[in-house]
Amino acid sequence: MLARAQPSVSGGLPPALAAALEGLLGRRFTTSAADREHHGRGESYHAGLAPDAVCYAGTTEEVAAIVQLCAVHRTPIVPFGAGTSLEGHVTAVRGGVCIDLSRMNAVLSVRPEDLDATVQAGVTRQQLNSDLRDLGLFFPIDPGGESTIGGMAATRASGTNAVRYGTMRENVVSLTAVTAEGEIIRTTRRARKSSAGYDLTRLLIGSEGTLAIITEVTVRLYGIPEAISAAVCSFPSVSNAVDLVVAVIQSGIPVARVELLDNTTVRAVNLYSKLALNEAPTLFFEFHGSQAGVCEQAETVEVLAADFGALGFVAAADADSRNRLWKARHDTHYAVQALRPNAKLWSTDVCVPISALAPCIAQTQADIADASFPISMVGHVGDGNFHLGLLIDPSDPRELAEAAAINDRLVRRALELDGTCTGEHGVGSGKIKFMRLEHGPAVEMMRKVKQALDPLGILNPGKVLPED
Repeated sequence: MLARAQPSVSGGLPPALAAALEGLLGRRFTTSAADREHHGRGESYHAGLAPDAVCYAGTTEEVAAIVQLCAVHRTPIVPFGAGTSLEGHVTAVRGGVCIDLSRMNAVLSVRPEDLDATVQAGVTRQQLNSDLRDLGLFFPIDPGGESTIGGMAATRASGTNAVRYGTMRENVVSLTAVTAEGEIIRTTRRARKSSAGYDLTRLLIGSEGTLAIITEVTVRLYGIPEAISAAVCSFPSVSNAVDLVVAVIQSGIPVARVELLDNTTVRAVNLYSKLALNEAPTLFFEFHGSQAGVCEQAETVEVLAADFGALGFVAAADADSRNRLWKARHDTHYAVQALRPNAKLWSTDVCVPISALAPCIAQTQADIADASFPISMVGHVGDGNFHLGLLIDPSDPRELAEAAAINDRLVRRALELDGTCTGEHGVGSGKIKFMRLEHGPAVEMMRKVKQALDPLGILNPGKVLPED
């Protein structure tokens, strides 16, 4: 097992490695305290641990060269994209080198006739969609924030559109990656289906940089719908809102997005985004399709909503209203954070089968009501995924212990309902302790894969897999 590197004049790295990396990258190799600190933490409550050095890579070949040098010196490597992770993915638990891929931000090829595009790992979803707009195409995976496509693949991200378009797992065609030995591989070709060999693409999606470093991603594209409309619908209780969502999904209505915000979240959004939503449990819907199809979907959902006690159903068909609504939804992390200045938001998520969503949320509501600090709930509830935001004082041991207990009960509740400890945030270092509980003996199979692909244990050590 790799130990945490000891500090030295070369930033904690072996002097020969530091010299070689500086020779390779020049000023794009740095051991400055500011750069190291920035690259040792994401957007979570998890304490950050800085790497010993940061390498700003520009090409796949440079990533391969960096990995080759680190392998010779058995030095840990932590990939870094936009730093938006929520479970300690980028924390350098054993020091080493952080490879920042954000400057690898070229859209390499767009093929409208095949509905796919190849991008470097540092391209953000917003950047890609901006490039695609004039072609009438878009990439639908939308976890919020300025996430990079490489990071989204590495964490198997999804987000608000997953109920209609799926997750990164369904929307990545092929990957280019660098192995632990510094070899460049392509996981598969661009054919829409193949039976040739192991599915290396799906193996690397969600591997969080522990099996290889993703440097290029080929993704599926979709035509921008002819018509898009949104609606906001509030309810007297969270259970009413969830019951409607279950009915909508089980009825086969092809909603594109359906998001749940509880009272606390709605209050935060109103204050932060200057909205005037009814301060009650609220659903945001979005419908995609033809003009007639979109109208039919919205009308059907409105009728169903009335059956579940809806307090109102307000349409938002124009683009400006929709964009403002979804911008507010994506800003909920910062909106909730603003409710308690100087607190830290412990963001966690679980996912359960849609039939288990109502009981899981109902039991979780009891924990929220009894907590000594504010807790918000939001969810991509169309696919059974929801999030809690626990606003805690990280310097207060009692609040930390209480938050940990609430998180633990949430995960165990989801697992008892045949769900998962994380629907989209990933494992990182934050949810390692639940891996055996969820996967049992399959963890040992994962460990064998890790050992085979990274025998030196240098790729993002201390993440995903428990070590005991």
